[in-house]
Amino acid sequence: MDHHQQQYHHHNDGGENDYMQQEDDWDRDMLLDPAWEKQQRKTFTAWCNSHLRKAGTQIENIEEDFRDGLKLMLLLEVISGERLAKPERGKMRVHKISNVNKALDFIASKGVKLVSIGAEEIVDGNAKMTLGMIWTIILRFAIQDISVEETSAKEGLLLWCQRKTAPYKNVNIQNFHISWKDGLGFCALIHRHRPELIDYGKLRKDDPMTNLNTAFDVAEKYLDIPKMLDAEDIVGTARPDEKAIMTYVSSFYHAFSGAQKAETAANRICKVLAVNQENEQLMEDYEKLASDLLEWIRRTIPWLENRAPENTMQAMQQKLEDFRDYRRLHKPPKVQEKCQLEINFNTLQTKLRLSNRPAFMPSEGKMVSDISNAWGSLEGAEKGYEEWLLNEIRRLERLDHLAEKFRQKAAIHEAWTDGKEEMLQQKDYETASLSDIKALLKKHEAFESDLAAHQDRVEQIAAIAQELNELEYYDSPSVNARCQRICDQWDSLGVLTQKRSEALQRTEKLLETIDQLYLEFAKSAAPFNNWMEGAMEDLQDTFIVHTIEEIQGLSTAHEQFKATLPEADKERQAILGIHNEIAKIVQTYHVNMAGTNPYTTINPQEINAKWDKVRQLVPQRDQALIEEHARQQNNERLRRQFANQANVIGPWIQTKMQEIGRISIEMHGTLEDQLTHLRQYEKSIVNYKPKIDQLEGDHQLIQEALIFDNKHTNYTMEHIRVGWEQLLTTIARTINEIENQILTRDAKGISQDQMNEFRASFNHFDRDHSGRLGAEEFKACLISLGFDIGNDAQGEAEFARIMSIVDPNRLGVVTFQAFIDFMSRETADTDTADQVMASFKVLAGDKNYILADELRRELPPDQAEYCIARMTPYTGPDAVPGALDYMSFSTALYGESDL
Repeated sequence: MDHHQQQYHHHNDGGENDYMQQEDDWDRDMLLDPAWEKQQRKTFTAWCNSHLRKAGTQIENIEEDFRDGLKLMLLLEVISGERLAKPERGKMRVHKISNVNKALDFIASKGVKLVSIGAEEIVDGNAKMTLGMIWTIILRFAIQDISVEETSAKEGLLLWCQRKTAPYKNVNIQNFHISWKDGLGFCALIHRHRPELIDYGKLRKDDPMTNLNTAFDVAEKYLDIPKMLDAEDIVGTARPDEKAIMTYVSSFYHAFSGAQKAETAANRICKVLAVNQENEQLMEDYEKLASDLLEWIRRTIPWLENRAPENTMQAMQQKLEDFRDYRRLHKPPKVQEKCQLEINFNTLQTKLRLSNRPAFMPSEGKMVSDISNAWGSLEGAEKGYEEWLLNEIRRLERLDHLAEKFRQKAAIHEAWTDGKEEMLQQKDYETASLSDIKALLKKHEAFESDLAAHQDRVEQIAAIAQELNELEYYDSPSVNARCQRICDQWDSLGVLTQKRSEALQRTEKLLETIDQLYLEFAKSAAPFNNWMEGAMEDLQDTFIVHTIEEIQGLSTAHEQFKATLPEADKERQAILGIHNEIAKIVQTYHVNMAGTNPYTTINPQEINAKWDKVRQLVPQRDQALIEEHARQQNNERLRRQFANQANVIGPWIQTKMQEIGRISIEMHGTLEDQLTHLRQYEKSIVNYKPKIDQLEGDHQLIQEALIFDNKHTNYTMEHIRVGWEQLLTTIARTINEIENQILTRDAKGISQDQMNEFRASFNHFDRDHSGRLGAEEFKACLISLGFDIGNDAQGEAEFARIMSIVDPNRLGVVTFQAFIDFMSRETADTDTADQVMASFKVLAGDKNYILADELRRELPPDQAEYCIARMTPYTGPDAVPGALDYMSFSTALYGESDL
């Protein structure tokens, strides 16, 4: 009750005003909305029954069942938890009014002014007054005591609803009417306090019936809140009744605040128990922490007191690292634990003292002083351990330094010696040349110097191994074994070096001897080889000789060469002897010859092969010379045979030529006598032809034998042929000239005397007897015959005209025939173009043209056709078809002749 009183006093200052305000509301609401009245009747009835059932009774009709005042008084006693004055049990109106007044007085005693509500209206069953009274009771006992954050009553309830539904996005409580219409507000209140009762996620704002029914059913079934309204009452009203909603919501508030009170009571018990449990836990923690810390100290001290040395620096470093880890990682938490233990111990004692509990006494050996003593022992062991560790590391450092030095020097030495034994055991000198051997010797001398330089390191390695033994280095056996291997190998290298040195020097001496012999061989072999190559070249040399003397010279030289062969063979044997000496050395000393003679490419096989070739070529050369000698003898015979004939034929041709010349010049007898004489000459010349043919046959043989010269005669076949052809031409031309002279004489009527005179004049000026006169000779001849061709311009022009007649081709010479023709034309009566033209006119019957038939009738066939072919068509005014121009033809005949 104290609690309610505090709340009441807290709100009492403003309480009167509140109720005044609420009464005003009531006055305004005197004429209740029928829907609201229905909702209030239903809600208030359910609310009253929720309290009356605690006294084992119910009401059915709110305005009837409170009329006698008995159930009203019972309701107030249940709600307030106080006893009211004893009720009147009578049935009379006065008894009922008395009971109602007692109830109203009790309400008034709680600071509520009941304006306009009298006992008579209640006893008379006035529904409005009864509902107003119940609402006043609800306000005073269910709503007024609600307090939330300095806000009470209606505002307090509204604020509580807002706070509880704040996490629900689709709920917004601003009043006690339309904010509750969708039912989500009721569901949110339930879900906030008892989330297991409603699956809030499945609710929809647009389904208020389901939401309201779910909330009301769950509240009735699980929260002991009777159903004070139906879902239809709320959904079917535009603005649900505020008083009904407030009443219903206050039931939720009280249902859930009741749970909070139970929780507060439980919390108080828990708090007391928690203090006890905490103290017990602290005691347990102390015991556990003390046990663990002492156990850790007990385990750690033997580790710190262990002074067993390690073999390796690495292991000691690891120990130092472990010790540093202990200092850095393991000890600091334990220092913290020790400090925490002391703090916990002091905190526990203080808590026990404050809560009137007896002081804590730790179990045997776990006092704070016990822990401090153990800690002191730990730090003592720790100090000694660190000193020992550092001294031991310094000792191992020295040993490790020596061992590392040993390993380094040994490794350097082993790396240097690696492959040296194999190198010294090589037999590379067996296949080396002298220059290679000299290079190998230089290389070996350098190696010997290098070997001597490494002696110091071997001694240092042995000294370090000795020191490690004296300092009792843990790995001395492997150091000693390695040192022994190095020393043994060093001795082996010394022996192998000496052996290789001797082998190289011995090989050098042998190769120098061989090299000397090679040089000797090369010096002898080169000129001998050149001689053989020259000999082979000479022996195979093709020769061209034209005389017996030449072949005899070659034979003599060949005989002289053959005489040198025995001496050459001796030289060959001497050269091969040098090579055999080299082979003997190689075989005796097992020298493995690397290559060939460096001074020459000539080898014995080559010398022998060339020598055999020379021997083979000598008889071949003999045979060739014999054959050539025979050929030259035959050639000489052919030359003599040709020369004997040529020397007769040549002069014979010359004689004949001269005789013919004389006949044509001397002019003995008539032209007919001369012609007869010449024809006899021609016959004798033709009869000489077989001799020429025989000479041609001999010349053929000479050519086949490839003979190009003949000292036995000056006549070549060409000379003979030209002479013979000239002879035949001259006789034929001379005969022709005589025949022409006869024709000219007969045609022109020239007498024999005239002809002789012409010939005498011509011959007189033909000083070289060539049968031709030069221009000047011809001019002199004409002048001698009386022609007027002086040196003046007129005379030069006349001579030029005569020259154009006698030398039409302008060769600069005049033949006897041309001279005769000219002279006969100048002196005799000759045909003219006019005479010929007059003859054609007779044949044409005095016409200016002639027809082809007329020509064919009057002239021989061949001459007729000659004229027809050459005459041009006649084009005069009297022309007829087929008319031919004989005039221009006649002129042309003489024109051509003149030209």
